Amino acid sequence: MKNKVEEIRRFISRSAYVLLYKTLAAFHEVPVITFVMVLGLIAGSVTGVELAECSERIHTLEVVNAENAEEEPTELHAQSAVLMDADSGRILFEKNGSEIRPMASTTKIMTCILALEYGNLEEKVTVSKEAAKQPKVRLGMREGQRFELRDLLNSLMLESHNDSAVAIAEHISGSVESFADLMNRKAKSIGLHHTHFVTPNGLDGENEGGAHQTTAEDLAAIMKYCIWNSPKRDLFLEITETNEYQFSDLDGVSHYQCHNHNAFLQMMDGAISGKTGFTSKAGYCYVGALKRENRCYIVALLGCGWPNHKNYKWEDTRKLMEYGLKNYSYQNVWKEIPTKQVKIADGVSKEDGIYSDAYVYTMLKTEEKAMEVLMKKGEKMNVRVTMQNDLKAPVRKYQQIGTVRYELGGKTWKVIPIVSDRTVLVRTFRVCAEAVLEKWMLNIININD
Repeated sequence: MKNKVEEIRRFISRSAYVLLYKTLAAFHEVPVITFVMVLGLIAGSVTGVELAECSERIHTLEVVNAENAEEEPTELHAQSAVLMDADSGRILFEKNGSEIRPMASTTKIMTCILALEYGNLEEKVTVSKEAAKQPKVRLGMREGQRFELRDLLNSLMLESHNDSAVAIAEHISGSVESFADLMNRKAKSIGLHHTHFVTPNGLDGENEGGAHQTTAEDLAAIMKYCIWNSPKRDLFLEITETNEYQFSDLDGVSHYQCHNHNAFLQMMDGAISGKTGFTSKAGYCYVGALKRENRCYIVALLGCGWPNHKNYKWEDTRKLMEYGLKNYSYQNVWKEIPTKQVKIADGVSKEDGIYSDAYVYTMLKTEEKAMEVLMKKGEKMNVRVTMQNDLKAPVRKYQQIGTVRYELGGKTWKVIPIVSDRTVLVRTFRVCAEAVLEKWMLNIININD
């Protein structure tokens, strides 16, 4: 029976017009009113749309039980400073965050993550003459010495050794210049537009692309990539959280001990990573991350004092981290959007039949039922629901017909499409004729059976 019905449907679809005229004589059992209704529906199809006027609704959500937020941090020592939400990349606070400045040894977080992504920790690294002659701070390696990559990465991130940075760069890319190209390509892939790398260790440098520089916003974004997005983030965190590390060269002749100079790891509960930096041009710089409960913050500081003000960076970091912890929390901003019936002009659907107006029902193209967003006390999330006007057939199932737009701080946070739950065809003679013939022939089959 099922196969017979499908065969009839295929036959009707291929030859509706021929079948219509050849079977007119057989329609003595079908009331004439049926054909009159079909022709009337075809000739006088729907031309208006219920959704004609602008159907835009704006809902405003506020943080529940919001208290007055504390004043933003003031009197920071850093010339440029940023507090970032590591999950979303949203800037929660900035002081000259987009100002371009040198970054000193904070550069080494990029050197480290690229070595982890393009190398293997057990690989053997041979020291070149160029690497061996790098200035302090240095491991003191000699030309021809061999080390495991793992050991040099700990030397790089704990003690900030400049010779280790060059040895790593040459091992991964063949030369410092090629490695700098790799660093710049990675910066672009992350979405950075104000960062330029020349050296793998952060020493001041310049080439045809410009000076070695970044912004506090870009530096925070690099750290976000290292601890949050990179496929090697776990290894990066393991290295940068290490307090003490000992190793030897592969010949077992020289032995080394490294101590982590990131004092922030012991300053605040939840500190998970960071890198210091200093040159006479850059001043003291720092980028660090803290994770507490379900929140993760990144602080980036550039130009945070010069000698004798080495501790300014710790004061600023603590101040910014505490500001984030006290004033920001996750809020569920999910907004249930009621299902809406929308009439489709000039349409016909299988569900409604050819004798009725065609409708679609709205649905969200997502399986989410919650949306957690890190928000400041008193902050508002705007939810803007927009529906497309003048919907006319054809409409495909899952075709986008509107949007739900979440807006926070004047910027779009997320957009969820509103889609149709069904297909609506254009009301044509053929579509209606096929529907009538199919119904008639199925009735004949049912009578005969």
